[in-house]
Amino acid sequence: MDRLPVIDIAPLYASDPAAWTAVARQIDSACREWGFFYIKGHPIPAQRFADLLQAARTFFAQPAAEKLKIDITRSRNHRGYGAIASEQLDPERPSDFKETFDMALHLPPEHPDVLAGKSFYGPNRHPELPGWEALLEGHYADMLALAKTVLRALAIALGIDADFFERRFEQPVSVFRMIHYPPAAARQSDDQPGAGAHTDYGCVTLLYQDDAGGLQVQNRQGEWIDAPPIDGTFVVNIGDMMARWSNDRYRSTPHRVISPQGVDRYAMPFFAEPHMDTEIACLPGCFDAERPPKYPPTTCAEWLTARFAATYAYRREGAA
Repeated sequence: MDRLPVIDIAPLYASDPAAWTAVARQIDSACREWGFFYIKGHPIPAQRFADLLQAARTFFAQPAAEKLKIDITRSRNHRGYGAIASEQLDPERPSDFKETFDMALHLPPEHPDVLAGKSFYGPNRHPELPGWEALLEGHYADMLALAKTVLRALAIALGIDADFFERRFEQPVSVFRMIHYPPAAARQSDDQPGAGAHTDYGCVTLLYQDDAGGLQVQNRQGEWIDAPPIDGTFVVNIGDMMARWSNDRYRSTPHRVISPQGVDRYAMPFFAEPHMDTEIACLPGCFDAERPPKYPPTTCAEWLTARFAATYAYRREGAA
């Protein structure tokens, strides 16, 4: 229990049902034991990450006033730039020593759901950098497709219809995030975390991380285990919605980020979250008389709204 499994998902891009089942079994085992695993064999090219890293370095190196032109606290749908210490993932520790950029599915202002004021829907807010919008919107589409492939394998592992999750990912509220962790020496206090210990909110998270390191995962014994960068992989973890759907068959595992020493760290998670009206209730086969459902039904929107309010001060102060 000191090393996360690495799973080759290349068979998920072939038509052999037996190969799909074999990958699903590996994912099932990893989700039961850890709630975390690496994937390799995905179709996103290495050059994409080089381009994204360069874009992230350029954006976060700008003056604060420039970044704050797309201040996330002035967004109705949680899009744009989050300044250092604007997020507090661990309520027992100081606010996180990181800055962020968030985007999601772009819906224009005239879209019916945007006009209706539905939470988490609306237009993206991109910085005015050459090539930025095309790069990130294209990557968002590719990450959503990758997440749906992983979710199809999870559905097979859970013994439900293979397209169960995919059908709930029409007009999703999935988020792509860029994160910059400055070197630890610049922290406001020695106990300020890069990212405080937390579980993720959604279904699954797919994380690209650079080579700085710092991600740690809590094992079943409560020990913090390093999840170091592995070239060509994503780190995948189960979020709270999937834990609720699976009645904790799949674990939503605490994890954190230790601020890097002497270098900047860049990470790029994709938080796969379904349509906002999706019901999150215990799945068939995940409960019986001896294992009744642990959680009451909720919706994606209700769950995210509650979790965001606990994490972001501006969401508690009445921002939509």
